[in-house]
Amino acid sequence: MRVLIVGAGVIGTSIAYHLAARGAGVVVLEREAVACAASGKSGGFLALDWCDGTPLMALARRSFALHAELAESLKGDWGYRRVTTYTGGMGRTPALMGGAEPGWISPGVTIAGQIGSIATTAQVHPAAFTIGMMRAAEARGAEVLLGETEGLLRRDGDVIGVLFNGAALEANAVVIAMGPWSILAAKWLPLPPVFGLKGHSLVFQTGAAIPPEALFLEYAEPDGSMLSPEIFPRPDGTTYVCGISSESRLPIDPGLVAPDYGAIDRLKALCDRISPFLVKAPVLASQACFRPMTADGLPLIGVVPGTRGVYVATGHSVWGILNAPATGEAMAELILDGAARSTDLSPFDPARLAALDPDRVSVTRRLRG
Repeated sequence: MRVLIVGAGVIGTSIAYHLAARGAGVVVLEREAVACAASGKSGGFLALDWCDGTPLMALARRSFALHAELAESLKGDWGYRRVTTYTGGMGRTPALMGGAEPGWISPGVTIAGQIGSIATTAQVHPAAFTIGMMRAAEARGAEVLLGETEGLLRRDGDVIGVLFNGAALEANAVVIAMGPWSILAAKWLPLPPVFGLKGHSLVFQTGAAIPPEALFLEYAEPDGSMLSPEIFPRPDGTTYVCGISSESRLPIDPGLVAPDYGAIDRLKALCDRISPFLVKAPVLASQACFRPMTADGLPLIGVVPGTRGVYVATGHSVWGILNAPATGEAMAELILDGAARSTDLSPFDPARLAALDPDRVSVTRRLRG
């Protein structure tokens, strides 16, 4: 079986790996580069049970286990490790936490408690993991082609491939996995609305100064705006910090994504208050990315309504890196076997949102141009 996957982010490459591991012929089509958007600029935080009590619970728990299995079985060089995770606030009266707390934070940061242990929270370097999945897929026969997907090929109403760089590429199945840019496929398919939420981040060179401890904070700016900075030290000696989001419009070209005016300065000022190690640490990257969102906050994973031969996997929001392995596994089962066995995909059936009119989505969530 030959499958075309449009999009080389973490979802697309994870699907490619699981398909290739089962012997399918896989071609991943990407406009820019593997992990060029949110998959290369996110935090890479993993949690076992933070989605418990929601429709994402089974997917998240299966995926958390798969991350550990993949790191071991593939000997992945993508910074997988277990971490201790804390929560707290800034600018508040210090209070005793009742246990050990990070020694690398500033006095103005109050630790309220531990919210994750090495049994329940972990991390990967997202770009390295995404690239690692693609390399593992290539080792099993998959390939990547760079260029523009211009439309779908149809025969008797069925999708039989895509038009790519002016050439017809035929396949038994096509998977749309373009993150927020999946909205482009709405020109060809009855896809529910997908939009992008913009996030800003900084990556510092901190060396070995900060141990494997993730930190989630709440901070009220002088104007009353609430920020929720997240700090993830990584085993490669870098520390990732995010915490400022916006509903900026999504550019057609992923290469044109840039931070909002003033957002990086605000974030750097916030980092200076969080830890003395971030004050003088060199900044390696000042960046922004768009996370794919849906109207109800759940991903779209499954057959595109009213079509045969085409599937969609997008809209994973902040849990894209976490839920990619289980999404890839279940999608491979759906495509090759006709049904997913490892994880129930019914909560993510695209048909649940198919009746929504994309024109009703807020203009700030729509594609520029």
